[in-house]
Amino acid sequence: MPKAPAPFPRSRPLRAGALCLAAAFSLSGLGDSSAAAGKAPPPVVAPAIEGYPAYMPRQGLRAPAVKLFVKCDASRAAGREVYQGRSGDSLYGRAEGGFEFVYEARDGAGNPCVYPFAPWLPQIVGSLDGTQYILRSSEPGHGVIFRTADEWASVDLRLFEIGRQRIHFEMQDISLDFSGAIQPKGGLQLEAYGGEKPGLFTAVVRRARIYGGKNAIFVPGGQTMLYVEDSDIAGNLSGTPDQDHTTYINGILVSHLRNSLWRGQRGWSNVASGHQLKDKAYLRIWENVTVANQPNGAPPSAMPLIDTLGYGFTWSNGLKLARLKPEQAPRDALVDLRTENTYSPPQNYPWTVVADPAWHMPANPLAALDRVYLSVFLDTTVQSFRTEPYVFAVRPQGTRITPGTTLIEGNEQTTRAQQRIVSLAFNTVGNAARIYSDEGWGLTDPEVPQDQRWIFDRDAFARHALGLIGR
Repeated sequence: MPKAPAPFPRSRPLRAGALCLAAAFSLSGLGDSSAAAGKAPPPVVAPAIEGYPAYMPRQGLRAPAVKLFVKCDASRAAGREVYQGRSGDSLYGRAEGGFEFVYEARDGAGNPCVYPFAPWLPQIVGSLDGTQYILRSSEPGHGVIFRTADEWASVDLRLFEIGRQRIHFEMQDISLDFSGAIQPKGGLQLEAYGGEKPGLFTAVVRRARIYGGKNAIFVPGGQTMLYVEDSDIAGNLSGTPDQDHTTYINGILVSHLRNSLWRGQRGWSNVASGHQLKDKAYLRIWENVTVANQPNGAPPSAMPLIDTLGYGFTWSNGLKLARLKPEQAPRDALVDLRTENTYSPPQNYPWTVVADPAWHMPANPLAALDRVYLSVFLDTTVQSFRTEPYVFAVRPQGTRITPGTTLIEGNEQTTRAQQRIVSLAFNTVGNAARIYSDEGWGLTDPEVPQDQRWIFDRDAFARHALGLIGR
């Protein structure tokens, strides 16, 4: 069993707006960023988010039936949750109607409370429709820390056969420091299976810091929307470094990552290792996000920093990519828009994911942005130990899906005109020789027609993408 990397540094819990991404981006050992600045990008419309993103419905949710308050000093002394008032023992390990756990933010000396265990969650029973599951600090903006070397430590919410039900999870002002958690699939593991439209599971993570598990965050495929803001995803404890990642988001509806930092993927000296951010959502929104292969007690990973899909939609504004020198030869792409696999059922996509004889890319792809799988990268910055050959790779679509699998074959056999995937990059700066690889429709600083300029509006972009699949 591999030796666990050192836990993340002991520091004050994150507060709203306090994550200094500019400082985090200045990682030691990187080459200087000397490429000429790109053209000034068009005006970007991305208003501050108050509460919840505009596309995330809140109707049909009700207050949790169970609310428990966990005391700091008594819990620290006992090594387990000690409650004020109603006890968790009264649930007999089972909760119905949703729950809310409130953790006392400070110890008797006024310091942030450090609980020496992982949070306990009851088994969920009964109807799920309208239920909420909430973990939060007693003082918004003042975080609490759960710190343990338990190899099974995890915050693990599992919901089965959700069907058409509406369910919500929220975790605020909580840090998970699980330095020995080599067993769970995720330090934060959010699973909602068997959903069908209009059924929906939403998950919101605010002001969190997460380290531990095979993936610090693990979200398998489903009718799920994930929103993460003001957080530091500090890494994992990988035992199979080509399969585990700092964050693994499978075929969900939405991943919206905002004002946050991804780092700490465990690299191995003789294996290329995993990704910092593996994000296979249908709609991906990344705002002011830093992704760095800064390791956690091991060599840096040689893989692309972000492993994502050409299928679906990506809207990125202010992405910062930082690459330290790995011991293996680095894979060339920093953001890999892959096409050799599909991660969602066909009804989660508006068009086929393989080359369609009925489709032929127009002579001007910029006139067809509302009819293609689309990624838009605004104001991306690259900082690397070397001059990167390119920043983004847009892989070609294939000709068929292997029967009985989600694998796509024939990607090397299709022509450029058959592709229904377009990627646009505006004002990309840093030490890279060019912006896109030679594959696919990757366009740098193009002049976008007036009727297609909705692509610069975050909420309009989300409405377009989700509207195509009736969401």
